[in-house]
Amino acid sequence: MQGPACGPAPAARIDAAMARFLFCTWEGGGHVQPMMLAAQGLVKRGHDVRVMSDACNAPEAGVLGVPFRAWSGPLSRTDKSPASDRLRDWEAETPLDTIHQLCDRVITGPALAYANDVLAALEEAPADLIITQELLFGPMIAAEAAGLPLAIFAANVWSFPTLAGMPPFGAGMAPPTDDNEVALHAMVAQTTRLIFQHGLPALNEARAALGLMPLADLFDQLAYARRILLATSRAFDFAPDPLPEPFRYVGPYVADPVGVEPYALPADDPRPLVLVSFSSLYQAQEAAIGRILEALGRLDVRGLVTTGPAVDPAAFSPPPNVEVVRTAPHHLLLPHTAVFITHCGHGSTLRPLMAGVPLLCLPMGRDQNDNAIRAVSRGAALQLPPDASPDAVARDVQRLLTEPAFRESASKIALKINHDETTRSAESELESLV
Repeated sequence: MQGPACGPAPAARIDAAMARFLFCTWEGGGHVQPMMLAAQGLVKRGHDVRVMSDACNAPEAGVLGVPFRAWSGPLSRTDKSPASDRLRDWEAETPLDTIHQLCDRVITGPALAYANDVLAALEEAPADLIITQELLFGPMIAAEAAGLPLAIFAANVWSFPTLAGMPPFGAGMAPPTDDNEVALHAMVAQTTRLIFQHGLPALNEARAALGLMPLADLFDQLAYARRILLATSRAFDFAPDPLPEPFRYVGPYVADPVGVEPYALPADDPRPLVLVSFSSLYQAQEAAIGRILEALGRLDVRGLVTTGPAVDPAAFSPPPNVEVVRTAPHHLLLPHTAVFITHCGHGSTLRPLMAGVPLLCLPMGRDQNDNAIRAVSRGAALQLPPDASPDAVARDVQRLLTEPAFRESASKIALKINHDETTRSAESELESLV
């Protein structure tokens, strides 16, 4: 039975000395498990590996057999409830507010505190390489101050406006098709880059505290990294060709969450299964789920909604043909699923596509618009706004059920994404740096 550590077995590393790796991440949702799966792969190759993250991620590390250290004090979330969410981006009124909150609460505001935690961990146990999630600039400056090599691990499409040839992040834009769209993409990317400079003063204060020179641009910090690993599928992404240095595609690291509860489908129900999954983090998704429940109640389907840890299943009153649970083993359900309805987080988009299942996308922010447009552009999905009416949701679910082109397109992209998953290479890339 496939579990959290699914995917290709790492090749044995019997011809190289053990290296010491320190992974740094935070409880921001779907990027935590991919980093831990890569860390687990290095453990299996015989390396000394540690993961630093919020205390609430300790159970995942324990199940995967990865040594764990929690961030100290207020940096560390002890649970995954909405009340402890640091970003609270559902409260932002504009994209500018979202970026400012991201800088103040994750990227640069707590950078010095993160850096000091990393430096303290290095005093206790040295490392040969630091690997950090792309939004944590604190571990980046810690690596620079300690004179250690750095790798950045992005378990999604690249989220900063620094990769030439990639559509601007956040707006859900497809690759440009004419000069006007090229100019529009350039304008959006430049505007986004300027908005992110809101975090530059805090970053430079943190750098000064560690004896580092100030930067002229926030994203100059990324230049210290020897590798930027994109843990997604090249076949899924809008990849520039060739991919510039120091970027590498290393394939998707996706699996069921740790601690997922068992669920058995009724064997005698011939109705098509519609599986619904929204964010593992809170995004004020209750209203959207409520409208989806109403839509599914009008269709001759069986529905299953998984809410994750952020929303209580008891908050909903589903119709008779729909069940709402906190978790269920998607890897067992997807082969029997006719349509997948999702907010379009990275894992929640790739895993149905890998099973050849068409998607109804209702993105709510973050990287979700960008994931949605990638699925839609491949002909494997339809997209609606998160406040779409039950009528609209029911109409598009019916289209996905009855028009074979969507499943055919999903099956085509599945072959390519699955190839990228079976040949994933983050462990080898990180080994090459030490």
